[in-house]
Amino acid sequence: MSWTEIVLEVPRHDAERLSDAMMEAGALSVSVEDADEGTEAEQPLFGEPGMEPEQNAWERSRVVALAEADADHAAIVKTACAACNMDASALPYSLRSVAEQDWVRLTQSQFEPIHIGKHIWVVPSWHDAPEPDALVLELDPGLAFGTGSHPTTRLCMEWLEAHAPEALTVLDYGCGSGILAMVAKKLGAAAVDGVDIDPQAIESARYNSERNACDIDFYLPEDFSIRHADTRYHVVVANILSSPLKLMAPMLAGRIRSGGALVLSGVLARQADEVIAAYADYIKLSVWAELDGWVALSGRAD
Repeated sequence: MSWTEIVLEVPRHDAERLSDAMMEAGALSVSVEDADEGTEAEQPLFGEPGMEPEQNAWERSRVVALAEADADHAAIVKTACAACNMDASALPYSLRSVAEQDWVRLTQSQFEPIHIGKHIWVVPSWHDAPEPDALVLELDPGLAFGTGSHPTTRLCMEWLEAHAPEALTVLDYGCGSGILAMVAKKLGAAAVDGVDIDPQAIESARYNSERNACDIDFYLPEDFSIRHADTRYHVVVANILSSPLKLMAPMLAGRIRSGGALVLSGVLARQADEVIAAYADYIKLSVWAELDGWVALSGRAD
């Protein structure tokens, strides 16, 4: 079967309702893009917890609706516009053919093995490890954050490799896919715990750790607080975002053993001083490394 994309450009305030109306009118899927992508007017759209954009759209939004090639595309547009009280004749659209493809193979081709640090490889299950004797993590892209492609994940992995926690205890707070916990375990950690607020992340992390033969315990925060109320760790790593990191300063610092290390990332370089200040009463942090505008902070507990 072949498909056609219906492409329309609308102002920000129309993007969401038109997207919903296109689905109701018969589109198979709808996405919204920045109509100024690739130009000087392109706008990034992101936010931190508590600061998310009110609308997932741009000032000039491009609505892309996927439909079957033999569908009545004009009727889909007309019906959707009518539902939004919009004049279809004043809203020109274009059509783009989508060629028949092996979507599974195409998706897999977009994810190659990732080399991190000196000897770490993150390898999708459909690839062979380029260096079988290296530290290899078999990890497929999924719903939980963390495949090693993001600078903050790389920075934390490189810190762990440079400070191998052999025979030490490690806490990965905000574990996502479990990738940092698995790196710590494969680097010789005696015991590793992971915590995340997302039940789906916990499920993903458990699956990934079993697949990589890593004995790691993963918890939701409430379960972790009950099971490990007084546990302190040699290494605590948290790759989240600056706002929650600042709020969690007392808790995270309180999880470090005397002489233990705290590693934080998910912090933009311009946010480093604020995060360092938030932890100043508990532990002295400094920038360990920077990559693509992101930093990893680290320090040792007294």
